[in-house]
Amino acid sequence: MEGICTSCLYTSTTPSLIEYKSRRKLLYTVGKNRSLSRRICAVSTVSEKTDVLVKDISRISALEQLDIERGVCIPFRKYSPESVRNKVLESRGQILSLFGRGIEIVWSLGLYWTTLVYDYLVGRDEEVVPFRARQLRKLLCDLGPSFIKAGQVLANRPDIIREDYMNELCILQDDVPAFPNEVAFNIIEEELGQPLEAVFSKISSETIAAASLGQVYRATLRATGEDVAIKVQRPQIEPIIYRDLFLFRNLASFLNGISLQKLGCNAELIVDEFGEKLLEELDYTLEARNIEDFLENFKDDPTVKIPKVYRQLSGSRVLVMEWIDGIRCTDPQAIRDEGIDIDGFLTVGVSAALRQLLEFGLFHGDPHPGNIFAMRDGRIAYVDFGNVAVLSQQNKQILIDAVVHAVNEDYAEMANDFTRLGFLASGTDVAPIVPALEAIWQNSLEKGLADFNFRSVTGKFNQLVYNYPIRIPERFSLVIRSLLTQEGICLTLEPGFKFLEVAYPYVAKRLLTDPNPALRERLIQVLFKDGLFQWKRLENLISLAKENVTKLSKNPAFQGNNRGTSKHLKNEQKLDLTDTIKDGARLFIIDEGIRRQLLLALTEDSKLHIQEVVDVYRLLEDQVDVPSMALGLAQDLPSVARDILLSWSSSVLSDR
Repeated sequence: MEGICTSCLYTSTTPSLIEYKSRRKLLYTVGKNRSLSRRICAVSTVSEKTDVLVKDISRISALEQLDIERGVCIPFRKYSPESVRNKVLESRGQILSLFGRGIEIVWSLGLYWTTLVYDYLVGRDEEVVPFRARQLRKLLCDLGPSFIKAGQVLANRPDIIREDYMNELCILQDDVPAFPNEVAFNIIEEELGQPLEAVFSKISSETIAAASLGQVYRATLRATGEDVAIKVQRPQIEPIIYRDLFLFRNLASFLNGISLQKLGCNAELIVDEFGEKLLEELDYTLEARNIEDFLENFKDDPTVKIPKVYRQLSGSRVLVMEWIDGIRCTDPQAIRDEGIDIDGFLTVGVSAALRQLLEFGLFHGDPHPGNIFAMRDGRIAYVDFGNVAVLSQQNKQILIDAVVHAVNEDYAEMANDFTRLGFLASGTDVAPIVPALEAIWQNSLEKGLADFNFRSVTGKFNQLVYNYPIRIPERFSLVIRSLLTQEGICLTLEPGFKFLEVAYPYVAKRLLTDPNPALRERLIQVLFKDGLFQWKRLENLISLAKENVTKLSKNPAFQGNNRGTSKHLKNEQKLDLTDTIKDGARLFIIDEGIRRQLLLALTEDSKLHIQEVVDVYRLLEDQVDVPSMALGLAQDLPSVARDILLSWSSSVLSDR
């Protein structure tokens, strides 16, 4: 395996992998998605033979498995088991510290485990669960930042821990003690290389927020008078984190057998996921880059506010950002008092979250109520970008596939999607899981779209995850937590809010208007079921997409904020189906199979479906500029003619 980048499947020394070089096209994402182009190599859809390849490579490491699941190559990884080991074993003093810390951890966790075994033996294990869950939370707090962070991760991992323990560990998201101001201010001065008074005219005497790795103060820049937020890291935390990660991984090696049986993967893989994410959060220069990436992604969206970062005042342990003067999402009355339309604000929030997930591939991983604000002009603002989920183009396409398979009620393919995303080990028999998926989805939709509750579906899915060898990859546990948290915020602000009533229109608009050719293929899959064209489904997609555009265009940020270009505003206030219709016309002319299916759709059940065509046209007549559409089609005629000739010649050659 030496010298192999498993996510690109390329090597110059391993003959068994050479054939895959030509089968996978390496795509560097550019333009709007600068965040991925700067960090990762997104790859196109992988051949099914990749699964065989993965199974054949017996010596594959945990980190290489992560890269294959992601479909990305990360060239500048901060974490590896080797780097952690070298860091903690570089001196005799550190080895002694490691030995003492190991005894402390084993003793503390061992005592706790003994109480659980005793509860089980005397038959009271269920009745004392609330007490034991609280005991575990306090134990993790006592063991320090690494364990607090581990508890926060476990609060979102139903594949590892049962739900009642998860609920208790959620308290760790907000209830973390602060460290002294004097220590924090000394760290800030060390990073700045000058006294606080030289840079800030004022700084708060109390922390604004405290987390497991750092805490936040409010200050005013002396040079400009701007208010800023200063995020400062806990003292001497890096050696503690490295030491604990080393111990975590060694302890995990003893649990590999259980983990393989319950989750289909080594326990070391879970520790590697955790360690990689933790070391990224520990470096504030990476968080500064995350902020810049989010700024780039939303630069033309007047409904989303991302704080700017002051690079010249920031370092690896201190981050200085623009202060966000907004209203916390925990105070619905204050939002209403400012005259903000709650429904409009929530529509903006859900659409922004889905854009991160399905469009940018860079997703805010911790949008709890303290990290999301309502701006007085109707915008939504995000802060704290240390914890983000990065999804490759391949991951995004598989997620869209899962949505399409859910719509088409193809639960076997949905289970296969889980394998492609890393939820199931390659080669796992999905047959027992298919009926469970069908029961979860169909039971949830029986009440209709308006009453669909994401939390209830997730609760049922958690039971499935706990009972089957399913592992939730770290990036998707962040996505699930983020969507759950944001649905919770929506319900706090508006108890009658229906998450999917906003999410479905956005997905419909994406399927109909996205320039990505892969989504065009998904659109065709949605519109055809069992070989029959779904006229009603097409009408619903158009209606939902128009609804999404209408709701967003009513947000006052479109009128009151001049950051967006007039072209962008015009596009956002109208459902632009130009490219979709042009692609459809091209497919109709070139693709014989599609042409045959569409002609059959027009003459289904021995009748002409003229009324259906008229109904679709009425939905689109105010959205399509017919003259410009005709001009565009005329301009495309030479390329269409070329494609027809190529298609014809290919069919002739294949016949021979």
